[in-house]
Amino acid sequence: MKMFEDQLMGNTNTETTKQETQALKQDPSSTPNTSENFITDLEGVPTFDYENIPIVDIVNDMIVDSISRGASDIHFDPFDSGIHVRIRIDGDLHNYTLVPLSMKKNMITRVKIIANMNITESRLPQDGAIKGLIENYNVDLRVSCLPTNLGEKIVIRILDYSMSSTGLENLGFSKENLTLVNKMLAIPNGIILVTGATGSGKSTTVYSMLQKLNTENRNLITVEDPIEMNIDGINQVQVNSEIGMTFGSALRSILRQDPDIIMIGEIRDSETARIAVRSAITGHLVLSTVHTNDSLNTIERLLDMDVERYLLGAAISGIVSQKLARKLCDNCKSLRPTTDYEKKVFKNNLGLDVNEIYEAKGCPKCTGGYRGRIPIHEVLLINQEIKDAISAGLPKTKLRELVFGENSEITTMLQDGLKKILTGITSFDEILRLIELDDEEMNSYKLVEHEITNAENNQSDEKELETFTF
Repeated sequence: MKMFEDQLMGNTNTETTKQETQALKQDPSSTPNTSENFITDLEGVPTFDYENIPIVDIVNDMIVDSISRGASDIHFDPFDSGIHVRIRIDGDLHNYTLVPLSMKKNMITRVKIIANMNITESRLPQDGAIKGLIENYNVDLRVSCLPTNLGEKIVIRILDYSMSSTGLENLGFSKENLTLVNKMLAIPNGIILVTGATGSGKSTTVYSMLQKLNTENRNLITVEDPIEMNIDGINQVQVNSEIGMTFGSALRSILRQDPDIIMIGEIRDSETARIAVRSAITGHLVLSTVHTNDSLNTIERLLDMDVERYLLGAAISGIVSQKLARKLCDNCKSLRPTTDYEKKVFKNNLGLDVNEIYEAKGCPKCTGGYRGRIPIHEVLLINQEIKDAISAGLPKTKLRELVFGENSEITTMLQDGLKKILTGITSFDEILRLIELDDEEMNSYKLVEHEITNAENNQSDEKELETFTF
């Protein structure tokens, strides 16, 4: 942070300037906004004329330029000498620009105004939204303001649900996983859960499912907080906890509206979980999201929310777990030989001998060899055997055997990621970054390697003993 402070305090040391330029390097593949209100240097770093350009235009230019670069979030981080602005591209934060101390308050105030926040309140967190046209861009943004010891920090989430309208076929599902998802959606009643971390594309997947199910002969009702995408033909309800309109109270009313399909934005508490499960067993198809990492953890999470086992076993139809992996740049990716470690991972999980895979290189059209993101999926279609195991309260180890056994149709997230590596979509390093090394799928290799090493050590010890035998 020191180098940013030096810049604002007027330090024009040549070496420092070079370091700052390198640190602020952005995605050159994007097409920066060509507004006359700012200029970009050779590295793509925007410089704004705060003395002559109104703050209204500067904020608009920042938002539009970030969208044109493919950013998903804009961070306004306060520090002693101003605001450090960063943008998130393909899951990683990049330094964008600096706002001087003299414009710090004006910048924060302007963002709060267009987000319909209370500009006189700086002690409490606030949430807002920006919808409408900004310099011919139709934007849909969510804004969060958080008081810190150095001032208010603002994060703007750039919403883009254009992928939802293209259909499930364009969301990166493998042929096998897409078949399982379509089987889930064909079930007349039950609960389908989409799981993953924040920002993993759960809402996009759920909205795509709703688009597929949205026909004239069905009554679809959603309860969301907030409503992230307006869909024609669907009744969407906004949660408002301040007046008592919670997920639970909304769901109780929705059940009296003769729904065929119910979408719950997120299952956050025990009351919502219980109502969702009971809705599923009374003849409704329920879609929702949960913050868990995989299928088994999702089942455990619902049980922790005091959902009765026999009800969960009867209601649950399928679980779609996902994470977002960075896509390799088609312009610069290159083949390289696989290492022994990688060969064994492919052999243990896919049963394939793989000698070459693509890796990231980096070029002027991408960021570090990557451009865009693709989901990595784990799709579990709940069969009757798994339903009975949940209802009977079998331990997690037995349930794992049923879910991931030889007779299961499931493709684990690691296996799906490895298949995308083989097609050149992503890299081995990216999959290892997403999937923890202590996952059982990875440990299967480590266990084999450990046994081989022990066997070799034992053979070596035996030979030494033979050498010293009289």
